[in-house]
Amino acid sequence: MNKEGKVYVAGHRGMVGSALVRKLKAADFNHIITRTSAELNLTNQQAVADFFAAEKPDYVILAAAKVGGILANNTYRGQFIYENMMIQNNVIHQSYLNGVKKLLFLGSSCIYPKMAPQPLKEDYLLTGTLEATNEPYAIAKIAGIKMCEAYRSQYGCNFISAMPTNLYGPNDNFDLESSHVFPALIRKFIEAKKSNASSVDLWGTGKPRREFLHVDDLAKAIIVCLDGYDSDQQINIGTGIDLTVAALAEKIAENIGFSGSINWDVAREDGTPQKVLDIQKITNLGWKPTINLDQGIKLTVEWFLENK
Repeated sequence: MNKEGKVYVAGHRGMVGSALVRKLKAADFNHIITRTSAELNLTNQQAVADFFAAEKPDYVILAAAKVGGILANNTYRGQFIYENMMIQNNVIHQSYLNGVKKLLFLGSSCIYPKMAPQPLKEDYLLTGTLEATNEPYAIAKIAGIKMCEAYRSQYGCNFISAMPTNLYGPNDNFDLESSHVFPALIRKFIEAKKSNASSVDLWGTGKPRREFLHVDDLAKAIIVCLDGYDSDQQINIGTGIDLTVAALAEKIAENIGFSGSINWDVAREDGTPQKVLDIQKITNLGWKPTINLDQGIKLTVEWFLENK
């Protein structure tokens, strides 16, 4: 990437987009283009076409998406598939029409089959049935991967796709109705400690295994991919290390200083039993995560207490 090139970060106010803007500025990228959703509705085809024609970005990082945890994914199934498909269709197509030098499409590890072997290799895409609770979101993201692949094939576009594992960090969504597990746990334990609650109720059995990556490490990985990755196959970004949701809950409770009991509501959905990524491709590019889980929990709890 040329540091004098214009970089459009779609979704710059979200957790991933805001981390990207911080890292790009720190790396002396001088021409970062951003728009809020109020300024530019990415689901509006004409609005996106007008924006690209006016701004002519050299690089595009597509981090804008409608995202959420199990409850949000399962409740707003129509919105999740429609909004994500519209956003990516508009941004990817206009990137082609306006001669963008390189585009990175950001997906999610939920694109892989529910019962795929672990760790999840890039080759496992479309080899089995998806997890039912987030199938609409996963299908939208798979369509984005295949769109980048098709535009490479037909038009010669340098469009790549990156699939991060479960993310956390500053600017995460801590709303209990729509958040992912990591921020939900932080908020629940902080509120329980403040109210001197004797116990906390959590969804599921606590047995599913998950992998977690700090968003600042993802931002560094994305810049590495834009500099050095050129393939029609998506690239995984994670730590390669997982733990049970119960173990994560205990770590967060300990960090916050909550000493009460944890009650698991086993009638609630668990989701995929295990999800850990094979990260050989990204480590071959010279990247590795630098923020371990204990550090990351501490940093995120501190950010929440200061900002929320």
